[in-house]
Amino acid sequence: MDAPTITILGIGNVLWADEGFGVRCIEALQQRYEFAPQVQLIDGGTQGLYLVQHVQQAHSLLIFDAIDYGLAPGTLRLIEDDDVPRFMGAKKMSLHQTGFQEVLMLAQLTEQYPQRVLLVGCQPEQLDDYGGSLRPVVRQAMEDALALGVDALRRWGAQPVARRTPLGPQESVTFAPLALPLYEGQRPPEDAACRVGDARFFPTAA
Repeated sequence: MDAPTITILGIGNVLWADEGFGVRCIEALQQRYEFAPQVQLIDGGTQGLYLVQHVQQAHSLLIFDAIDYGLAPGTLRLIEDDDVPRFMGAKKMSLHQTGFQEVLMLAQLTEQYPQRVLLVGCQPEQLDDYGGSLRPVVRQAMEDALALGVDALRRWGAQPVARRTPLGPQESVTFAPLALPLYEGQRPPEDAACRVGDARFFPTAA
């Protein structure tokens, strides 16, 4: 008998600063850990409804995402099981969250909802920084988020162990050119590339 499927999903948009929290978590997990064969890691990005099949097929689902709880930046909250769809849409950060809330509700409607769902959500500090990266407080919170996620995965039978086999060039779950070291190392400085909008297209006060 096959072991129950465990899906680890990071959602968000790495191009908008702290919006990339979930994707950066899934990227770090793959780089640091190896898992049992029934575990799949998915960079959900902003795919929305395209993720429904992964949710429907999962016995246990771990989600990392930036969620606006109205708390101090970097604050983590753990939401479980049937409460997760409500929090995914409570105060959306971007279009992807509305789409993913619909994914969860559709999985419930079709009676193909995971038996266990855990959302590790982080309060963002900055979102309107196009081309920006995680703010220090959110990047620090990512370490605690990963520890919480790995603890849950151990309880679920995912068998996380420190990675012994280096990842091959085609194995990364995230889009290679947007991997964190390349993304941060190759982007232009703020004075060379406006990240909140092009000033040429904003009217100036008289």
